[in-house]
Amino acid sequence: MRSEVGVMVERRVVQADWLLMLTAIIWGGAFVAQRMGMDHVGPLTFNGVRFALGALALLPLSLRRDPAAGAGDAAAAAGMPRLVLWGGALAGLVLFIAATLQQVGLVYTTAGKAGFITGLYVIIVPILGALLGQKMGWSAWLGALVATFGLYLLSVTETFSLEPGDPWVLLGAFFWAVHMMVLAWLAPRMNGVKLACAQFWVCAGLSLAVAGYREPITISGLKGALMPILYGGLLSVGVAYTLQVVAQRHAPPIHAAIILSLESVFAALAGWVILGEVLSLRGITGCLLMLAGMLIVQLWPRPALEQATAADAR
Repeated sequence: MRSEVGVMVERRVVQADWLLMLTAIIWGGAFVAQRMGMDHVGPLTFNGVRFALGALALLPLSLRRDPAAGAGDAAAAAGMPRLVLWGGALAGLVLFIAATLQQVGLVYTTAGKAGFITGLYVIIVPILGALLGQKMGWSAWLGALVATFGLYLLSVTETFSLEPGDPWVLLGAFFWAVHMMVLAWLAPRMNGVKLACAQFWVCAGLSLAVAGYREPITISGLKGALMPILYGGLLSVGVAYTLQVVAQRHAPPIHAAIILSLESVFAALAGWVILGEVLSLRGITGCLLMLAGMLIVQLWPRPALEQATAADAR
């Protein structure tokens, strides 16, 4: 018979998984919002404003004292503790790089394609883990091979030319994987809301600083992009990124990678319904192979999944 502690841990993992699913749905729609927003403002401006909006939305919660945290969180109410400050700076820097690469890539590719290419972080995570000394099974290499062939079908045309935005999004996927691993390390060590708010401020500040040199920022442009910015700021940043940070306190990294990879499916659906984006048979085949590769990496080694859950329970 399972202990009460085991049941409680399992319940927390299930709740975290549902939060991650909601995050994937919101992020899938965000690809469309991000693409629509850039009809009016530059990619760095869009990211800077939406992350600042998300940080402002979280600010009241981040300043609240957690009754269960004890005296340490009282210091956080007056000013962020050193761990949150440095953790937020690290996560925010990686977030800035990943979001910028993705946003620039979206200027030159579709929301659906960007969603599937970004989803390759599911495969990049275990590869990075292997470089850090973690064991990487044969299923990870098989999944990577299948997904790479899918990426070729999706991004490389029949004339062997690469779509201009896809390399940017692919490089961004690498940094999304790094961001996930950073959060997996930081989230259990500090208050999730404070960490989320800190990384948003860092990302917003870096984005707006670079945008001031690279892009024209106008009131008319911001007004035109108002609805995409609100979606991107309040839902994609303020809600979804925070749900990710909070959920990763209890969800094993392998769970997070599987569920969050579904954002690619939701992005393709949103791009088709809202923007009328239609993929060719070649592109659809590539998307299916990429999704299959992601699932092979995460679902095939069932013992690994169980070990990850057990490790989280400890």
